[in-house]
Amino acid sequence: MEVQFGTPDMIEAWMDLVTLVSWNFPGLETRAALEEHRETVLKFMNQHRALCVAAGRRIAGVLLFSVKHNMICCLAVHPDYRRQGIGAALLQKALDCLDKTRPVTVTTFRAEDEKGTAPRALYRRFGFQEGTLSEELGYPVQELVLYPENE
Repeated sequence: MEVQFGTPDMIEAWMDLVTLVSWNFPGLETRAALEEHRETVLKFMNQHRALCVAAGRRIAGVLLFSVKHNMICCLAVHPDYRRQGIGAALLQKALDCLDKTRPVTVTTFRAEDEKGTAPRALYRRFGFQEGTLSEELGYPVQELVLYPENE
């Protein structure tokens, strides 16, 4: 399994994964929210800012990133494929596409939130540091920042 850019012909399998893990992502609780996310994913795909790992007809992991904001927007791994390095491979590929001279940010669950254990461990392995506490869609989150090496 290798990381590749997602393409519109993958959208059904991509959304199957997103729907499966949507309970873990604030803002994806409704059918309307999932449909809006689908349109967002298609935009990212068309701009080569959507990464995935395919496992046959399934999508094992997905990542959306923003070059403009130098940030990781969304990262998810299918429960059947966790602990196989897919999240790390997706994150490394995204970091390779982003500007290494500027801080890279990601918003994730806070330290005390059990949903944050695995993603925070992954980001820490890559050198991300704790940043601002805030809320997104009414859910408590924390920004993590990967600073350029020359800082």
